[in-house]
Amino acid sequence: MAIGCLLMLGISVTLQAETPNANMSEKELHALETLQNLVALQANLKRDIERLNQQISDAQSETQKQSLVESLVELESDLKATERNLENISAGVDLSALRDEEETQFDIQHELFGLLKPAIDEMKDMTSHIRQKSDLKEKIVYYSERLAVIEAALGNVERLQQQGESEALGKALTELTSDWEKQRAFMQSELESAQLQLNELLASEASIAEASQSYLKSFFQKRGLYLTEALAVVLLIMLMSRVSHNAMKRYIPGFRKKHRSFRTRLLELIHRIVTILLVILGPMVVFYIVEDWVLFSLSLLLLLGIAWTLRQALPRYWHQIQLFLNIGSVREGERIEMEGLPWLVEQINVYSTLVNPVAEISQRVPIDDLVDLKSRPGKPDEPWFPCKPGDWVILSDGIRGKVIGISHEMVQLVQRGGAQMTYLTGDFLAASPRNLSTNFRLKETVGVSYNLQKESTREIPEILQAYIQRQIEQEGYADQLLNLRVEFAYANSSSLDLTVIADFNGELGDLYNRLRRAIQRWCVDACTENGWEIPFPQMTLSGGVAQLQ
Repeated sequence: MAIGCLLMLGISVTLQAETPNANMSEKELHALETLQNLVALQANLKRDIERLNQQISDAQSETQKQSLVESLVELESDLKATERNLENISAGVDLSALRDEEETQFDIQHELFGLLKPAIDEMKDMTSHIRQKSDLKEKIVYYSERLAVIEAALGNVERLQQQGESEALGKALTELTSDWEKQRAFMQSELESAQLQLNELLASEASIAEASQSYLKSFFQKRGLYLTEALAVVLLIMLMSRVSHNAMKRYIPGFRKKHRSFRTRLLELIHRIVTILLVILGPMVVFYIVEDWVLFSLSLLLLLGIAWTLRQALPRYWHQIQLFLNIGSVREGERIEMEGLPWLVEQINVYSTLVNPVAEISQRVPIDDLVDLKSRPGKPDEPWFPCKPGDWVILSDGIRGKVIGISHEMVQLVQRGGAQMTYLTGDFLAASPRNLSTNFRLKETVGVSYNLQKESTREIPEILQAYIQRQIEQEGYADQLLNLRVEFAYANSSSLDLTVIADFNGELGDLYNRLRRAIQRWCVDACTENGWEIPFPQMTLSGGVAQLQ
């Protein structure tokens, strides 16, 4: 009925267009001309449909009847398309929304997608203008290409008609020309209709920036209040979570302890999980109450994305929960190896605290970094680091210095005189540092000549030890001296060697080389005072040289 009314309206417009108003714009004149062509095309299509219906009734064979029915279906489809174009051009607006059929109900298997439908419809509405323009452009290209083919075919048929002499051939070519002219008229009408609609879209089209700004303005005008309410709910939930957490710290025994019980940790874990769920579900409840299904669908889509992420990472989150409850592979008070250094797990939380008690360094790491590690109980005598700030060390390359800085990445030494040396922590440990600040031992060797062979094993070591002891006391090192011994070492090729062994307190670590030089000096002074000869290597000539003598 509506189509018939619009058709009558189109005919009326066509009749009025025969005497166009001089005040009409070029656009309106073009629209009237297109409407006239559409009405004429409709009339032709209806006549052809009546003729085909009659031929179907008179058809003798089933094959002929089937062929005529297929042609009839095509003509009826063309007639519907023509009527639709006539409606759109006559109304001057897009009537596709009026033709939308009532959508079928979603079954149980698609209920979830039904919840997401408002958000999808909103996105489709955002892009409807662009998609409509793209469809019209494709339609114009489609019919333009086919019109060119029909024009070429009609030209070839016309030349054949002029050259042909057979009456039967001329009649067949005439019928063929009539069919192709009808197809050309239909395609021409479709092309003109698509071009006219595209021109109207382009004329009313705003720039992308203006369209985006307009959409965002409209979106927030409609839903700004709801978004504000959702944000307020989230802030309220966070505030209540903070207040309840502080109350738990105040009123639950052991909640603020450094090492908490399993029950206390479980209570805090439940509190955190409930807070996260309320933060996610709170805005969705607001959107549900105000019946804004677009925002509700977007929230549901976000929730599904979070659930999908959790599905992939669920095993790792389960390990994190075990660590948080202090029942996982890493536990508080135990020792772990991380970044090439041993660490004491001081506290496990969302951000855990690791310390190296000797190096006096600590770090705060996310609990996820502990998932792949394992801890073990430590022993009281286990080393944590070869030195601490302020210690004097000697490295395997002979460098001696005072440790003035230790970090996760570097260790810095200062030598006597003020020169500073910086090592990567890994390289520093690889250099096997010897810590002088605990205690250290000096072993110096002095040789006497073989003419003192009788006294070298007992008498001379006793005299030398007593002399060095007096010198140590005179120079103020006696309080730091832990042990002093002078022993016969071995019979060398040109001397009888004695070894001075002196153990000092770590307080003299910075005087390590000075004490070595001092012991050598004391040994030389003792030899001079007692008349002990200090030999040097000699070369004895024998054999042929002896014969010459």
